Amino acid sequence: MDEVDFARIFDVLPSPFMLLDKELRYVTANRAYLETVGRELSDIFGENLFDLFPNSGESGRRLRESFDRVMATGKPDTLPYLAYPIARSAEGEMEERFWTAVHVPVLDEGGSVRYVLQNTVDVTEIARMRAASTVPFTALSAETQLIERTREAEASNADFRRLFQQAPAFFAVLSGPRHVFTFASDSYLRLVGGRSVVGHTVADALPEIRGQGLIELLDRVFSEGYVHQAEGARVMLVRSEGKPPEETFLDFTYHPIRDADGTITGVFVQGMDRTEAVRATQRQRILIDELNHRVNNTMATVQSIASQTLRSTADPATARDAFQARITALAKAHNMLSDRNWHDTEIGCLVVQELSAYGDGQISCEGPRLVVNSKATIALALLLHELATNAIRHGALSVPEGKLSVNWSSDEATNLVIDWREEGGPPAIAPARRGFGSRLLDTVVTGELGGQLDLRYQPAGLSARLVIPPAAYLARELTLG
Repeated sequence: MDEVDFARIFDVLPSPFMLLDKELRYVTANRAYLETVGRELSDIFGENLFDLFPNSGESGRRLRESFDRVMATGKPDTLPYLAYPIARSAEGEMEERFWTAVHVPVLDEGGSVRYVLQNTVDVTEIARMRAASTVPFTALSAETQLIERTREAEASNADFRRLFQQAPAFFAVLSGPRHVFTFASDSYLRLVGGRSVVGHTVADALPEIRGQGLIELLDRVFSEGYVHQAEGARVMLVRSEGKPPEETFLDFTYHPIRDADGTITGVFVQGMDRTEAVRATQRQRILIDELNHRVNNTMATVQSIASQTLRSTADPATARDAFQARITALAKAHNMLSDRNWHDTEIGCLVVQELSAYGDGQISCEGPRLVVNSKATIALALLLHELATNAIRHGALSVPEGKLSVNWSSDEATNLVIDWREEGGPPAIAPARRGFGSRLLDTVVTGELGGQLDLRYQPAGLSARLVIPPAAYLARELTLG
C-alpha cells in the first residue's frame, strides 16, 4: 500500500492550520489558513507571527503566553473565544474576528519541542456575546536558513505524519472500499477509548457504529467522491473499554483520497469532539427555560404577597415593612438557588439562612443532609419566614428566655418532615381571624407542596409539623433532551 501523502492532505484540510518554529516564525500553513488571513505562503514563510499580525493588547498578551506555555511544558494549550483582528490582505482594513485556537507541540525525536501547531476555528458569530481572546498572527524578518528549513519541513512526510499524530483535532486515514484504518491520530484513539484500530475495517474496529449511517456515508464518499461535513453530529461511541456506548457529539468531515490519476483510494477523516460544548449548550438552554419558568412563578408570588399584605394590614408603614421583609426572604432563596444553577438546595442551609437574623442563642437546628428542589426551596423560604416573623412578634423569640428548635428528617415513606417547636415564650393563642401568614402557610404546605400542616397553639408555645411528600421536594437531575 502506498505511503499516505500527509503534506498534501494537510494542505486541503478545511480547518485552518499553521506551524511555527520556536522563534514563532512561520514554517508552513494550509490553504484554509492562508485564505482566512488573506495571504500567500510566500508572504508569511519565515516571518514572525507577531510582526505580521501585531496586537499589543490583552489578546496579544494571552496569545504569547499560550505559545510560551507550550514551549515550556511540551503540552497542548487552548485559547477559547479569543478576540483578534486580522487584515484580509497586506493593505486591507483590519477586521475584528473571534477564534478558538488550540496550540500543540510537535516534538522532535528526542522529545523536545521543535514546532508549535496551531488549529483555529472561527467562532465570531458565537463569540459576539462573549468577551474573549484568541488567534493572532504576526511576522518578523525572514532568514535564508529558516526558509530552507521550512521547505525541508514541508517536504518531510515524517514531520507531517508527526504533526497529524499529535494534533488536537482527530484524524484517520481509511483505505479501500472496506475502509481499513491505515492511520489514526492520538486524539482519534482517545476518542474511541484507546482501541487498536489500524489494520482493521471501521465495521470491525468500531462495531457500535453499525446502523448509525456512518459506514453508509463512507461508502458514498469512496464511490462518488462526495465530501461529507457534519456539525454537532450525535454518535454513540464506546469511549471506555468494557463500557456501553456513550452519547458523543462530533464535528467531522469525510474527504475522498485520490491517487495521482484521480482514482479514489480511501477516505480521510478529520474532526473535533464537541461533546462537552454541546452538553454545556443543552444545559444552558434548560437552565434558561427553568429560569423563565421561575421568573413567571416569582412574579405571581410577588403579586400575591403584595395583594395579601396590603389587604391584611391597615397601617401603610406596617404593610410596607411586612412586604419588604417577605420580598427579602424570597430574594435570599433566589440567591441561594442562583449559586447552585437553579437546581436544588440543602435544607439545612435554607433553615440557617432564614433564621440567621434572630440570634443563635435562642435557636437550635438539627437534621440530616437533605436536598430539596428549587420549587420547594422558594415555598419553604416563605414558610420559614412567616413562622419566624410570628415567633419574633408574638412567640418564643419575643422574649430573651424563649427557645426555638427546628428539626427535619425523612420518614419511612421518604416524606420530608419539619418540626417547629417554640418554648419559654408567651402562650400561643389561635388568632381570632386568619391573617396573611396563616393563609400563606396553608397555601404553601397543602396547596403548592401537597403536604400536611399541623399547627398547635399551646401554653408552652407554638408547635408546627410539616409533612411534605417526596414528589414535591426531591431534587431531580437536569435531563438533556
